[in-house]
Amino acid sequence: MAMMKRVGIAGANSYIARNLIKTIKDYDIEIFLYDKDEYHFDSELNYTQINLFSDIDLKKICFDCDILYIFSGKVGTVQGFSDYGTFIDINEKALINILTAYREQNSKAKIIFPSTRLVYKGQKGLLKEDSEKEFKTVYALNKFACENYLKMYSNTFGIKYCIFRICVPYGNMVTSASSYGTFDFFINKAKNKEIIPVYGDGSQKRTLTHIKDLCKALWQGAVHEKCVNDVYNIGGADVLSIGDIAQKIAERYGTSCQFVDWPDIDRRLESGDTVFNSEKLDDIIKYVYINKFDDWLFSDESCKKGTGI
Repeated sequence: MAMMKRVGIAGANSYIARNLIKTIKDYDIEIFLYDKDEYHFDSELNYTQINLFSDIDLKKICFDCDILYIFSGKVGTVQGFSDYGTFIDINEKALINILTAYREQNSKAKIIFPSTRLVYKGQKGLLKEDSEKEFKTVYALNKFACENYLKMYSNTFGIKYCIFRICVPYGNMVTSASSYGTFDFFINKAKNKEIIPVYGDGSQKRTLTHIKDLCKALWQGAVHEKCVNDVYNIGGADVLSIGDIAQKIAERYGTSCQFVDWPDIDRRLESGDTVFNSEKLDDIIKYVYINKFDDWLFSDESCKKGTGI
């Protein structure tokens, strides 16, 4: 692995970024943080408020770094259809703005970009990086467009990049950081002793990645010289169905699940099974995913505010 001296993180107030900072801050490196907010949510040092649509602000980014993570973006499913302009601006135009500033600064940093399971067409069995794609939401298409922008800029201008597709992260190393996903909804229902609603039969499966494993993979892949100009799935220690996850959470908090009919729009947007084959990355970084969902769920960590799942 190459020696790193400086790391930049755009979108430093996001769920994954806040946990990643905790993972790498003990290394002997400088970390530069950027986001749109006035302050860093965890009061980390070297934080700069920036507007990714301001040429002046973009110049505040330290492009003289070894790695530049880009976590800035807007997530959502149905919202993307009504707020498509914002989704395109924040998820696509902002990346191109960063790439333009990167070129102007003659940066040599490796850009690390998190992508999503939602670029895949769901299927039984394992999904590899070249498996069939399908885009049911504006957000999914945004992410795939960004993947291709990076490839395009690499082919044309020689930038270095690495794309990591993430399935379902959960857990937290930082108080109050949350991804506000479906399973966070499950947890909040269970903590309030409410019945957890599960659409359909809940049989669709997911790869689950604890945030500790996710951040270690994001770091080890970023610093590895063989992880460059390519796309990699990040794996996890568990594959569970949505129904199984809901039932385990209900058991943990002493409540129950109820299987309900799909709302029409949610049924149309559901991807089906998304279970990752992560051998491509695992063979390079030799990482073993060790954090199990059951161990997390029945630990004190899952009781903290902001589960992240």
